[in-house]
Amino acid sequence: MSPTYRSSYVAAPRKTLTDLRSQYEAKAPISVVTAWDFLTGQIVEKSQADVALVGDSLAMVALGYPDTNEIELEEMLYHIRAVNRGNASSFIVADMPFGTYETSTKQAVETAIKIVKHGKAQAVKLEGGQEMADTIKSIVTAGVPVMGHIGLTPQKHHTLGGYKLQGNSVEGARKLIDDALALQEAGAFSMILECIPSKLAEVVTQTVKIPTVGIGAGPHVSGQVLVLADMLQMNDPEKYKLAKFVKSYMSFFENATEAVSQYRADVSEGVFPNADEHGYKIKKDILKAARAYAETKKEE
Repeated sequence: MSPTYRSSYVAAPRKTLTDLRSQYEAKAPISVVTAWDFLTGQIVEKSQADVALVGDSLAMVALGYPDTNEIELEEMLYHIRAVNRGNASSFIVADMPFGTYETSTKQAVETAIKIVKHGKAQAVKLEGGQEMADTIKSIVTAGVPVMGHIGLTPQKHHTLGGYKLQGNSVEGARKLIDDALALQEAGAFSMILECIPSKLAEVVTQTVKIPTVGIGAGPHVSGQVLVLADMLQMNDPEKYKLAKFVKSYMSFFENATEAVSQYRADVSEGVFPNADEHGYKIKKDILKAARAYAETKKEE
């Protein structure tokens, strides 16, 4: 029996850690985009992005939570599986939700295994620097690849005093470098650098020997990541302000709202559907029989 493909094109083989390492060594920038369901997984795949990150940002952009800390592991697993079904070629990394890896290394390993085994991700991502080194080492030892995340760590935004630039002091810059080296030593295959000065990100990138992926970290890194909902402006621009580091590639919310408003108007005015353009024909004899049958039912 021939295989059944979920669309009209055949996806390329899934990216691997070896592929990402080769890109890094060739100094070819790595593209990372977030995804949270079947459709966004398809978009990321069709765009040929290297990595689909099922980030806990989906708590806010897809589920409407006020911050990323409210999402539960079971919710993440649901979304990771959906992305996996929609994307067969990108390397899939999934966030470990807040509260699922901080208590102990045992808890962290169990969570990471669930994400890979039940969520079908290829790797996990967790936030934190030197304090998370032992945890990362344990997860990697268990056979699960880990992407680190330092700088602005959204899960700890309360501790950081909000969503602020990090590493903008001598002490902060030194800590960031030490954190990066600790992640590398622990076995992380890559790390996110979020919201730090561009030149500092360059220093970190030149110091470590694993890929650095920036978000609000300037151009001098190994790759870039953006939240899909931000780059496409999928949220209401009247309610959500994009961060300085986001480049907008389209105005999805405004365009979609305009399209749906036009649909509503077409329905209200009887413009849609058009019988000839959007309808189906029926043979005259069948229609005649149907009408006759309907009349008998009216008489009952």
